[in-house]
Amino acid sequence: MLIIRNVTMNDLPDLVIIEQICFPIEEAATEESFKKRIQLIPDSFFVAEECGVIVGLVNGPVIETEFITDDLFDEIKANPAFGGHQTVLGVAVTPHFQTRGVATALLGHLENDALSKKRESITLTCKEDLIQFYENLGYKNRGVSKSEHGGVTWYNMIKKL
Repeated sequence: MLIIRNVTMNDLPDLVIIEQICFPIEEAATEESFKKRIQLIPDSFFVAEECGVIVGLVNGPVIETEFITDDLFDEIKANPAFGGHQTVLGVAVTPHFQTRGVATALLGHLENDALSKKRESITLTCKEDLIQFYENLGYKNRGVSKSEHGGVTWYNMIKKL
């Protein structure tokens, strides 16, 4: 059974491995980035576990603007109690658990949490091949992002809450 819970610092080694498996090195969050996120935004950083093993993660800070900016990958601050826009800086699921609804469950959990805190929207960037996935979850494609993260083309996706 899939369990989704808030992250703890004990999860760090597993998170780094999952991130490195799922993303090219230019795009993957570093151990240092994860440490900062665990310390500053544990309230919007969730992990999915199956039989006590972490199989996926979703995380991102709450921001005041509608779109993600590249500085967020390095500089974040603690989330406000209410309001703002919930970002998704990363969703990653181990290959063995992909296509089993883990990412959808993680995003749903993040969305419910964001709703309870009166966030205005959930905002993220994705590559072209994932636009359909997010549209199926109710996100709207708002065009090419200004992001240069990892040197690839990203699209702004937003879901109003």
